[in-house]
Amino acid sequence: MSEVSWAEPGSRPAGVGDDVRRALRGWRRLLFPAVFLAYLVQTAAGVVEHAHGAWVAVGMALLAAFCACYLLAVVAGQEGGGPRRFWGYYAATLLITAAETPFAHQDAFVMLVYVSVLTVAASWLAAIPVVLAYLLIAALVPAAVPGWHAAADWNTAIAVGFVSLAMYGFFAVVRANSALADARAEVARLATENERARIARDLHDLLGHSLTTITVKAALANRLAGTDPVRARAEIAEVETLTRRTLADVRAAVSGYREVTLANELAAAREVLRAAGIDAELPGAVDSVDGDDAELFGWVVREGVTNVVRHARASSCSVRLGPRSVEIADDGVGPAGSRAGNGLTGLRERVAAAGGRLSLEVPAAGRGSRLVVELPAGAEVTA
Repeated sequence: MSEVSWAEPGSRPAGVGDDVRRALRGWRRLLFPAVFLAYLVQTAAGVVEHAHGAWVAVGMALLAAFCACYLLAVVAGQEGGGPRRFWGYYAATLLITAAETPFAHQDAFVMLVYVSVLTVAASWLAAIPVVLAYLLIAALVPAAVPGWHAAADWNTAIAVGFVSLAMYGFFAVVRANSALADARAEVARLATENERARIARDLHDLLGHSLTTITVKAALANRLAGTDPVRARAEIAEVETLTRRTLADVRAAVSGYREVTLANELAAAREVLRAAGIDAELPGAVDSVDGDDAELFGWVVREGVTNVVRHARASSCSVRLGPRSVEIADDGVGPAGSRAGNGLTGLRERVAAAGGRLSLEVPAAGRGSRLVVELPAGAEVTA
């Protein structure tokens, strides 16, 4: 019974401008428990019946103090600020209940109904024996005190039991709503992280390929500037066109509406390999590839060719397509290192999401590399 918190699900700290709303929300939270304090009229009637003179005022003051401690305990539990304040007010309600018995006699045990509510709010399982003890006190103590001339008060005992059971259901609903709100917040957080990962992966693939192409074409234009100005200008014009297209692709990737096609990527690969001075052996058509796999294979061609131009220092590169596979091979120096870069890692994630397998093969001689992506028959592409 050490954990005490039944704060509203999805609540958040209020800002400076939210003081009025925060105050109103605090009053609303107290309205429901305050209304049911009207049941303590029975205790007040008991004070009037059994006390005399100034003792009536003392009994009423104790009753008012009980109401205040009960409401403060409710506020402490709703704010979830730790159990110390809650249990302090809880102990105060018990002491006041005991102090009220000389003034209200058996009617003082009506206050145990509210103490039981606080007990159930703190912890249901640990509250069972405590609530049963309160129930027995309310029922048997009036008959055990000779001066009260009262019978066993089973009505109050039944009220303690039924109210405790009802509050168990109420607080169970509150806790379930709080857990649901936490689950929704976690789903939203994971969705945000997935979207960030998608944008980072797409931007890497887009900018890595496009900037590599721009760098190669700009270097080629620089070499041709003195010997073939016409072709140099043509290369610079292509760099401008590619830059504009890359900007549009980046915007589309951030918005989530960009589509990669295998045919376009093969055409871009042919151009960047030509500009880099690498002999290209590319398929002339993409009819052999299943339509559902074309986008994924487009990403594979983009990343594979980009790595060949960047790192391989190859003289030739070939791309072979199958119905459920794509292979990119070169005769260069192989991968730059043993660890996979961000592009290959992102590509591996795309292939894994499609249920496929990616392998990067390097011959024992260390010359050339072979990137192979294979999808099983009937795999559903979700990349």
